[in-house]
Amino acid sequence: MALIVHKYGGTSMGSTERIRNVAKRVAKWARAGHQMVVVPSAMSGETNRLLGLAKELAPAKTDTAYDRELDMLAATGEQASSALLAIALQSEGMESVSYAGWQVPIKTNSAFTKARIESIDDVRVRKDLAAGRVVIVTGFQGMDPDGNITTLGRGGSDTSAVAVAAAMKADECLIYTDVDGVYTTDPRVVPEARRLTTVSFEEMLEMASLGSKVLQIRSVEFAGKYKVPMRVLSSFTPWDIDIHEEAKSGTLITFEEDEKMEQAVVSGIAFNRDEAKISVVGVPDKPGIAYQILGAVADANIEVDMIIQNISKEGKTDFSFTVHRNDFVRTMDLLKEKVVPALGATEVTGDAKICKVSIVGIGMRSHVGIASKMFRSLSEEGINIQMISTSEIKTSVVIDEKYMELAVRALHKAFDLDQA
Repeated sequence: MALIVHKYGGTSMGSTERIRNVAKRVAKWARAGHQMVVVPSAMSGETNRLLGLAKELAPAKTDTAYDRELDMLAATGEQASSALLAIALQSEGMESVSYAGWQVPIKTNSAFTKARIESIDDVRVRKDLAAGRVVIVTGFQGMDPDGNITTLGRGGSDTSAVAVAAAMKADECLIYTDVDGVYTTDPRVVPEARRLTTVSFEEMLEMASLGSKVLQIRSVEFAGKYKVPMRVLSSFTPWDIDIHEEAKSGTLITFEEDEKMEQAVVSGIAFNRDEAKISVVGVPDKPGIAYQILGAVADANIEVDMIIQNISKEGKTDFSFTVHRNDFVRTMDLLKEKVVPALGATEVTGDAKICKVSIVGIGMRSHVGIASKMFRSLSEEGINIQMISTSEIKTSVVIDEKYMELAVRALHKAFDLDQA
């Protein structure tokens, strides 16, 4: 008998009929002899609806004044879907119980709307499993040291599921979503994209961090750190599919870099529309400048991605970096009001109409000329590169947003990712 964690996304929980199908699928696994913990997201669109109501009441929100209450509000979406799933399971004759994150408890820090999990007490859950119950734990949320409800940020249910699996040393964590696995790129952009049977944790971590929406990056980090076996598969297959066939479907995220994976120089193309570029122009070129700029940004809990500093001319330099597009206005205001005057910089400029396109593959470690092939492919399409970032297994470029789909298609073809 194995301990299995299932995670279901918002589209999988999008209606009472879909919730009923999830219940039937979970019951099938439980009746096969497995101990089952299920982590559901809120019903599709529910979190946006709730936060939309808050925005109507406080449309001019410019700071973190309401973040505690936003977490109280947003957490109710997962509580509703968890209770509904428990009801559906009980109507199937399967004993079950649902818990909010604070009831487990899942303990987090106090960074409202972006909390991080610090520990999980699994005693209560294990007691229910031993009694033969299916346990449903709300995703996306936890409790801080002061007893406040916190949320983990967008996509946090994936992180909750993997964290629960890690804490309980689950045999496997199955992430059910609206796609049937991890693809070489988004099939909506490149119809020839292929589903990958396996992908390494390193590659999946890069893809998630670079814009792939299949898995949330912190969930992959958790899985890699705690060696949680993980599989991405579709919740829209028939619920009564043979359990052994289902257990081998989708994409396995693996620790093993087998020979076949080594041969794939590039495994996938990731892209991200959600970035914006900011440049601090005419910065005095002296030690500590990067810290003064990025330290202030970090203190505002704003994440920075790519960074470039130009060559110094006459004691001045330009410092550019990217942030999430949602943080663009706040970052610009912060720099204009506090950082630029203190530094004596000339100005701050920004561009919210950029995107990042990346190639990822563990085979890049042992092959030369991959980046130059990428740059040549983009050049042949007349696409200008604004920023470049590299690591052992990825190369990323920032380009004008309007060229994103063209760039992805060109790179997918250039690296023969349509070939099995």
